Amino acid sequence: MGDLNGKTALVTGSSRGIGRGIAQRLARDGALVAVHYGNNDTAAKETAENIRGAGGRAFIIGAELGVPGDAESLFAAFDDGLAACGAEPGLDILVNNAAISLPGHIDEVTPEEFDRTLAVNTKAPFFVIQHGLRRMRDGGRIINISSAVTTTAFPSTIAYGVSKGAVDTLTLTLAKDLGARGITVNTIAPGFVATDMNAAMRATPEAEAALSAISVFNRLGRPSDIADVAAFLASDDSRWITGQRFDVTGGSML
Repeated sequence: MGDLNGKTALVTGSSRGIGRGIAQRLARDGALVAVHYGNNDTAAKETAENIRGAGGRAFIIGAELGVPGDAESLFAAFDDGLAACGAEPGLDILVNNAAISLPGHIDEVTPEEFDRTLAVNTKAPFFVIQHGLRRMRDGGRIINISSAVTTTAFPSTIAYGVSKGAVDTLTLTLAKDLGARGITVNTIAPGFVATDMNAAMRATPEAEAALSAISVFNRLGRPSDIADVAAFLASDDSRWITGQRFDVTGGSML
């Protein structure tokens, strides 16, 4: 993959799961990584320590997403973190990974649950990008983490699907808008990846086997499966790719 030395990356929701995998991979490729967390500073510190232990560079920033002023708080912490590291101001790679998934069919989702899901999964990335662009250098990279649910019907997570469908559209529109600055905007759509978010869905060996069988490789995804694609999209190797949605589901639902 491309060399990210001298680049600065921000990965939202990178204290655990897919976000942690992406943060670790970008750091391994040379980027200084801002590890964002919402409320679990212990996990964020662990991610940053793992990165530094492997010879990479990272700092942690805390900011709750899905609340008023979230983007402002996030980037205030980001700017302070850069200064504390003695790094130059600016941003090269923004990965919008933080998300929540509240289960429920159309007749079960409450207005409060719907609003919360869209606030974290759709509104927050929108305004994080808005504020991030004020710092992003030309030729930067925006990577949005979407989901397989935007092209495959999962009625039991309808609000989550709606929120991620909006992210796919955001990606397409921004790619056209930001092309003049050489900024690429792409989406990664994972399938089932073994993370804390879906632990309840694979609580038994039978349940895990059923989820694994959805992929042609008969296994669940790993955070590293997603992180490797993110590293490609963050690199100069992907310079001629923008506005695309990458299905990273291990051939699920073929």
